[in-house]
Amino acid sequence: MFEARHLVIPLSDRDVEGLSAGDRVLLSGSLITARDAAHKRLVELADRGEPLPVDLAGQVIYFVGPTPPKPGEVIGSAGPTTASRMDRYSPRLMALGMKGMIGKGSRGPDVIEAMKKYRCVYFAAMGGAGALLSRSIKSSEVLACDDLGAEAVRRLEVEGFPVVVANDVLGNDLFQMGKASYARSSG
Repeated sequence: MFEARHLVIPLSDRDVEGLSAGDRVLLSGSLITARDAAHKRLVELADRGEPLPVDLAGQVIYFVGPTPPKPGEVIGSAGPTTASRMDRYSPRLMALGMKGMIGKGSRGPDVIEAMKKYRCVYFAAMGGAGALLSRSIKSSEVLACDDLGAEAVRRLEVEGFPVVVANDVLGNDLFQMGKASYARSSG
């Protein structure tokens, strides 16, 4: 059985510098949700010098558009979105203090270089397990972009939200490590 590290959001440089690609992590605290359209709006606000609706210092952004909750539930299914769709916006948000991102799939080289520069990590969440992941979500509140519906910027209170470090602050990439390991074992 693999031991998981427990981290509380907001994250510090020390928190993220202590993580390595492949580490299992359980996140607790407040994280922010945003997908493509919300990322675009946040970056446009920042580029115009306008205040953001959320403080990104130490923050983790989850790339998710949750389904509506059933009666008596906090949130519906909340599985990760493909992270590469946020690649063109992520470096700008890292420059504003974001320390973590959660999605599925690999990230581009420019984003990995920005993670090294700004001391940020990318966590992978299990795709296809949105109903299971939603069990770790204790509350959900729309903060901005409510016109985007499921893709609005939200604050989620999470407890023991399971993720794996896919990219660490040194540029290590779990996806590339997996490919290399497979090539060695099958060759």
